[in-house]
Amino acid sequence: MHLKLIVLFFTPLLAGLMVYLVPTAKGNSFKLLLVFAGSYLFAITVTHILPELYRQHQEVELIGIFVLAGFFLQQLLEYFTSGVEHGHIHTHEDHDHHDHGHAHTHQKVSAIVLLSALCVHAFLEGSMLAQPATMGFGYDVNAILLGIALHRAPAAFALMTVLASQLNSKRKALPHLIIFSLAAPVGLFISSYFVESQILSDTGLIYLYALVSGNFLHISTTIVFESSPEHRFNAKKLAVAIVGALVAVAVEFMV
Repeated sequence: MHLKLIVLFFTPLLAGLMVYLVPTAKGNSFKLLLVFAGSYLFAITVTHILPELYRQHQEVELIGIFVLAGFFLQQLLEYFTSGVEHGHIHTHEDHDHHDHGHAHTHQKVSAIVLLSALCVHAFLEGSMLAQPATMGFGYDVNAILLGIALHRAPAAFALMTVLASQLNSKRKALPHLIIFSLAAPVGLFISSYFVESQILSDTGLIYLYALVSGNFLHISTTIVFESSPEHRFNAKKLAVAIVGALVAVAVEFMV
């Protein structure tokens, strides 16, 4: 578990700190990284996680319900995050006609709401790595860990970019980054503890996996769709998406 905790914490932390070195990430390279991560996450979900869920559980119709619930839960979370969790960067400046005290309060509440929604999502992601024995020997937790790491890195950078603009200070945004970096490790630790203490049954954990799989499907497809505004064909992005999917498939066959 120690390796998973280290990767889950330091990947977003270091990625978020890159905001000090890279002024912006709206270039083509950042978008291609998002496409690769989104395609990998989508492919690993449909070729690896979902088949293992159906293989391990007899009441398969309920798995689909939880996947749908996770999909729409992520849609709800995005109303509060504006898509930061899939690397969408949207900054805005305060209007000059607001008095300083009022603007500061609005910024603080917005930052807390944004961080809270992102932490819920990250917490659920971390739970995907708990107790892989429940899923049988075919469940490759390292493949899932790679997908989460690829996804959390641009999300952390986007979070720092948005909050640095919103709070007018990268230093003030740092505590938010640290809390965000801790959310997934906490999710892994608590879910593992719940299973070991039999607070959460194996069936309950599988339903939790299904819920997070729905999250993954929403995020990954949104990333790929957002990469092609107005549905224009882009050969480079399509190629990167195919490579990301093939890497996920290759990882699956290497298990």
